[in-house]
Parts: sequence; C-alpha cells; structure tokens
Amino acid sequence: MKYAMLICGDDREWAALSPAAEEDVMKQVFGWFERWQPTGKIAEGGIELQPRETAKTVRAGANGEPVITDGPYLELKEVVGSVIVLECDDIDEAVEVAATWPLAPGVSAVEVRPLLSRE
Repeated sequence: MKYAMLICGDDREWAALSPAAEEDVMKQVFGWFERWQPTGKIAEGGIELQPRETAKTVRAGANGEPVITDGPYLELKEVVGSVIVLECDDIDEAVEVAATWPLAPGVSAVEVRPLLSRE
C-alpha cells in the first residue's frame, strides 16, 4: 500500500539556515534516501515545495466562481514543505520509515497518511 509522508514545519526557519547548516541538513536527507531507496520503501522520490509566499489558493466564491488568493489557505506557522510517497505493507511500517526522517531545523513533524486508491 502507498502512504504519503508529509514533511511539515516552518519554512522560514529553513530559509534562515546558514549555508553550512543547510548543507548539513541536506547530507542527512540524502543519507535518509540512501538508506531507504534500496529497500523499495520509497515509491516516488521527494518533492520539495517552494516557500509559502509562492503559493496561490483557489476557493469557491459567493457566486460559485473561483476566487484566487496569494499564499496558503490559512495563516499558519507550519506548512507542508515536502512530500514523499512510501510503499509499505501497513501504516506501522510506513511510520517506522518516517520516524527515521531527520528532524532538522524547520521540520516539526512528519505526517504519514494512506493514499486513497479508487481501483
């Protein structure tokens, strides 16, 4: 079964890292991928999202027409910054994999959620 691993945190903390600290975090992240890719647990590689300021949100307006606003849908401290799709036997195994993600500056949580299949 496939699971989404959502890397959550404050992207402003990530942006404030020094180049050396950012390099250290990326080494940890690459190490995580090197550990799990050979096992077949990563179904799709990571997708890193740009900062929240680059987002646009679409909502239904009063007349049902789309209304587009800048930024994320709520004023949040934490946002989803990356998504990785895991291939695991069950959610316990997916959580076991996710629990090894480096909780570096800017990362406050890793959410694991089953993907919905309509097959």
